[in-house]
Parts: sequence; C-alpha cells; structure tokens
Amino acid sequence: MTSGRAVVVDAPGSVRVVDDEPAAPGEGEVLARVHACGLCGSDRELFAGTRPAEYVRYPVTPGHEWAGVVEAVGAGVDPGLVGRKVVAEGFRNCQTCERCRDGDPTLCTAGYDETGFTSPGAMASAVTLPARLVHVLPDDADLAGAALLEPAACSAAAVLAAEPAAGERIAVVGDGTLGLTALQLLAAASPAELLMIGGGPQRGALALELGADSFHTKDDPLDELAGRFDVVVETAGASTSAVTAASLLRRGGRLVLTGIPADGAAGLDPTDLVVRRLDVRTVFGAPPRAWAHAVRAYRIGLLRTEPLITHRLPLERADEAIALAGSGDPAVGKVLLMP
Repeated sequence: MTSGRAVVVDAPGSVRVVDDEPAAPGEGEVLARVHACGLCGSDRELFAGTRPAEYVRYPVTPGHEWAGVVEAVGAGVDPGLVGRKVVAEGFRNCQTCERCRDGDPTLCTAGYDETGFTSPGAMASAVTLPARLVHVLPDDADLAGAALLEPAACSAAAVLAAEPAAGERIAVVGDGTLGLTALQLLAAASPAELLMIGGGPQRGALALELGADSFHTKDDPLDELAGRFDVVVETAGASTSAVTAASLLRRGGRLVLTGIPADGAAGLDPTDLVVRRLDVRTVFGAPPRAWAHAVRAYRIGLLRTEPLITHRLPLERADEAIALAGSGDPAVGKVLLMP
C-alpha cells in the first residue's frame, strides 16, 4: 500500500490536508482504498466544534460515509475480500455488553467509538477498520452512489422502526439525504399514499421522481393534512419538524424521529401524545440489520442514491467541500470528496 493523503481536523476550525501512511491491517482488520466520502451534518459539527465532547476526539481524520475497495486484510480475515467493493458500519461497538447482545450496538455501553469521530475516518486515500463492519457490494456497484449507504442505513433503521404495512398512508418530513433515502425505502412497502414535506420547493421534482405521490413545503398550509397519516418519519432535525410530523398523524399513528435539533426546539405535547395514543419511536445511527436492509435495497435497485449527489471534489479541496455542505443552499445536495 503506497502512502496517500488525508484530511486532519486538529481542533475546531483547523483543517489541513497532509501526507498519510495508512495503518497496516491488524488481526481481524481490513484496509480499504477510499473511492468516495460524503459530508453530513455531524461532520460539520466536528469541523465547527459544536459536536458534544464525548462524541469526538481531536485530532481526527473525519469521514464515516464512504465506499471503496479492500486492498489488504489482516490475520484471520478472508483473503477473498481483497479486491471487493465495500461499505462499512461506523460504530465500533464492544459486542459483549448487554445492549450489544440485545442487538442494539449503537447503544453500546462500553464507550462511544466511531470511524471518523474517535477513530481515523475515510476523508483519506485509505482507511483501516474491523472486517466485521464491512458489507460487500456487487462488482458492478457504483462506488460514488454507495458512499451514501451510511445515511441510507440510518434511514433504513427508521423504516424498520416504523414497520410500514402495505396500504398505509405515510409521510416523510425532511428532504435531505435521510429523507430522500427513507422515501424510497418506504415506497417499497406499497403505501396507499406517500407524502414528502421539504424545506422548500427545490427538491419537489426529485421527491416525486423517487416515489412521493405529493410534495409540500413546511411553509405550505398543512391543516388539511392533519390527522391523515398512519406513519410519519421525521428526518429534518429542524426546530419545529417533530411537531409538524406529529400533527400529521391519525389517532394511534406511529412517529419515528431521526433528526437531532439544536437546543430550543419545540417539544411534543405529552397530553397530545397520550390523548391521541401516538406511538413515538426514535433512531440513533444504524444497527447491522439496518445496514443489511439498505445494502440489499441498493443491490437490487430499489434504492437510488446517485441523484442525491450534487458535488464531487478532490480531497485537496476539503475546505471548499465543508463550506458547500454547510452553506444552506438548497441547490447543494450530497457533497462528496473523491480521494
């Protein structure tokens, strides 16, 4: 493995691109050449210094949304992985605590450890990580599109939590990467109606192309939609998006919250939750079964991620990529760094 380049965040606001010698894979590990790495809101928190201290360890190479090709394996790892296209889970859980053994490794009690936040990530030429986290892709998989399988896995976790049934009325609040991937996975459940509510009109056409029956913005009058839906998946993480999502539900409906809003967000009314018997479920990250769900959907063409990508920049333009991803420009979708 030859040396390469890597983005390093020494401290909030201090970003540089350096020569990098990737760590050789140890026992149970793989080393993968990174083809593409996406940026998301949690990466912007890392750059800005607003991520909670227990969820980042500076200096760090970011990057938890990525896809690449296995270049080398350590002892005890199937050598047949070499040359295979892969994505990988980010949470490096202990596998032995009660939460892990319950099948909820994103709630691991042994301490938080995640690729790109506390362990070196994929904004680099290569990344080394436990082989048990790898999901193998078909040989003809598009690796740029596959870099979005991490957020898609989080969306899959929300969809699995929602337990959609054929013929139900379903809504998605939020038209970012999480919302647009959740939309497609929910469409596969054959809903009677599938609504998306976005931040503005710019992604309406894309939402309809990807499976929505109708599209509204958060600023449109929504009174006629109140109480109409069996299931609502909230992905926006905006200050009022949880309240908007709850208002759409029928009595006894199911609400799945995935967005993490800033302090001061409007809270759900506990009286409303009880009187209407709303079933509120939450998602943080993606357990292995959600990853498997997203990868399967991508493999068979039920999940399209390429239309969500708007910018591809080389690693050396990391500063520009960070600015784009945090610009708030509705024309900016998923920004990829291409090492």
